[in-house]
Amino acid sequence: MMMNHSLKSRCKVSPGSIITGKWHSNKYTVLKELGFGANGIVYLAKFKNTQVALKMSDNGMSITSEVNVLRSFAKVQGSTLGPSLLDVDDWNSKQGQISFYAMEYIQGPDLLTFIQRKGKSWSTVLFLQLLNDLNKLHENGWVFGDLKPENLIVTGPTPKIRCIDVGGTTLQGRAIKEFTEFYDRGYWGLGSRKADRAYDLFAVAMIMINTAYPKRFNKTTGGILQLREAIRKQKDLLPLEKVIVKALHGQYSNALQMRTELLSLVMDNKNIHPENKPPVTRTKGSHQTQKVNQPVKQPRSRQTYRRRKKKSRWFETISITIFIALLYVLYIFQKLL
Repeated sequence: MMMNHSLKSRCKVSPGSIITGKWHSNKYTVLKELGFGANGIVYLAKFKNTQVALKMSDNGMSITSEVNVLRSFAKVQGSTLGPSLLDVDDWNSKQGQISFYAMEYIQGPDLLTFIQRKGKSWSTVLFLQLLNDLNKLHENGWVFGDLKPENLIVTGPTPKIRCIDVGGTTLQGRAIKEFTEFYDRGYWGLGSRKADRAYDLFAVAMIMINTAYPKRFNKTTGGILQLREAIRKQKDLLPLEKVIVKALHGQYSNALQMRTELLSLVMDNKNIHPENKPPVTRTKGSHQTQKVNQPVKQPRSRQTYRRRKKKSRWFETISITIFIALLYVLYIFQKLL
């Protein structure tokens, strides 16, 4: 969604301009414009000796809504999906009062650029991180809404996915405020624009498809048939087809469920080898076959279930850590070459 021209002209300032907060008296020196959307313009600015991102708008309600989202992010312990909120104030400009907020300036390439530079082997790690953070956001009552690669920045040195625009973030149950057609389930005829968890997970599935089609593609017939055909034309997407299609159909109840299945698919694809098939043996006087060392199923107690679940989570954490470490070593090795 584009910002209207009159709104942009009212918020337009030149590099070198000093923005002084009406209430807190903090001074920000504008360095350059970073981008603009439906509700304001974002500038790179200098505050004391630190670079910050400054979002300005004459729509006070929009600024208040985005500030509430960032404050909500701050309450989600362990999540770094969005930028940190630094200041909220008004500025008395020549065009009238302009509301603004200062936030952490997140540097790095966007998601697709990072994957193109470093290799598609990083895709799964980043999607696992994204789904983990989305789950925490959803549990706090929000839906991201306008989820797309341009809004997702990968910071370093250890790659971490972050978001730079929370303008589309919406309270669950309300109508989505902002969206981009390619990532919108309503555009593809696969659901409503009501803010629910499945809306974000549909967008994640479309971003997965986007990694194999960096320039995207046009809607023709639309619906699941066109999207499944696109998946099957790309060998990199085939191993993930099950997860992508379930997300497109809205069959995941939460982001953690999608994350678990994605990790399981990746681990299964790494471990499947013909020589690893379990041996079979024939019983005497019978044509039936029986797997050797096949465990006998026994009822689980609650304590046993919890112990196995804890062990499974521990194994998952170790697996991801080793995977990220190997990729990071490869990245350092490539830089040395």
